[in-house]
Amino acid sequence: MQNQREGQRSPQREWHWWFSVSCWQLLSSSFDKIRANKELENLKHHKMKCESNLTETLSKIKSCSTVQPTCPGPKVINDPCYKCEEGWEQHGGKCYYFSIRKSSWEQSRDECRAKGGDLVKIDSREEQTFLERRLKDVMNEAEDKFWIGLTDSAVEGRWVWADGSSLNESLKFWNRNEPDNWNGTNGTHPGGENCARMGEKGGAKDLKCWFDAFCSKPHRSICEKAGVKGQIKKVCD
Repeated sequence: MQNQREGQRSPQREWHWWFSVSCWQLLSSSFDKIRANKELENLKHHKMKCESNLTETLSKIKSCSTVQPTCPGPKVINDPCYKCEEGWEQHGGKCYYFSIRKSSWEQSRDECRAKGGDLVKIDSREEQTFLERRLKDVMNEAEDKFWIGLTDSAVEGRWVWADGSSLNESLKFWNRNEPDNWNGTNGTHPGGENCARMGEKGGAKDLKCWFDAFCSKPHRSICEKAGVKGQIKKVCD
């Protein structure tokens, strides 16, 4: 009798099982649909935002293209643009020539004049900075210094530039204990050291790299002349 009852219940249990499975599948399908709808809404929102950004960008591009034709045509204006001859270096509107040949101070000055310039006159701390840093690159060793246009040959202790102007007391870059007007070993140079040279291979503290030396000593030199002022074209300045 018990086996007969269990046989009668089996179809009912099977039906309940299939019903449960069907309900679960239906619920899962509903959840998937809800999730898909939410993702679709997010995509639509993202699409609308992209379209809005694109419209704004195109509007800016159109605005630029309509403004550009109203700009004035190319015009030539005087601009602080300077040119130097080949072999010369431009800085601050001036041209500098760092010689390879070693000569006395006077010979070096003649060579600079022949090139249309003169031995350099240092007018500012900025110019001294440029030259001091540049010489660190071109000097071969400690004594490979360069003549500058400074001398006290006319009056001992009164340092003047090659153009005749006096040395500015606020723009002196003498190395420590310089100028010392050394007369040489056993006084072999009674006239002393009357010409200025500059340069420190390893760099100078506070730019102080001027030294007095015998004017007859062979050294390289720095020539200087004004740069040729040019013009530059500017569009829609």
